[in-house]
Amino acid sequence: MLDDLDRIMDVMAAAFDPAWGEAWNRRQVDDALAIGNCHYCLLTPQGLPVGEGDEAAGFSLSRTGYEEEELLLLAVKPEYRRLGLGRTLLDALRLAASARGANRLLLEMRKGNPAGFLYSGFGFYPIGERKEYYRLPNGERIDAITFACDICDKITANLP
Repeated sequence: MLDDLDRIMDVMAAAFDPAWGEAWNRRQVDDALAIGNCHYCLLTPQGLPVGEGDEAAGFSLSRTGYEEEELLLLAVKPEYRRLGLGRTLLDALRLAASARGANRLLLEMRKGNPAGFLYSGFGFYPIGERKEYYRLPNGERIDAITFACDICDKITANLP
């Protein structure tokens, strides 16, 4: 029987290319969740919350701060990409973060990450850049871009 941490690690192993060195190890995820201000969402291939015995196709991991929520990780297994699961995870994050008092979502990613299309389509916009922030396993350095998305604007835009 898989627990949620096992499911997160299973998705992460499938979703993150080791060449970029972006995946977290089990200890990092477990420690983040133990702090108490980190939250996760697991989805089935059908985009529903994971129940006992269900396969996880994607997850998000975030951290709550004062009036902000930072998206730490978002991953979807390759065989379930382009089915709307990333968008579903972002929608769930937006609603949960708003309920926790956040007005804005933040995330940081490496420059050139193809997930940027998902984030910009959701309403994230660049607010900063960190030169040579990420170090790849081969030693190469890549810039990080910080993005924000105003939650109130997204919720208002989705109202009838």
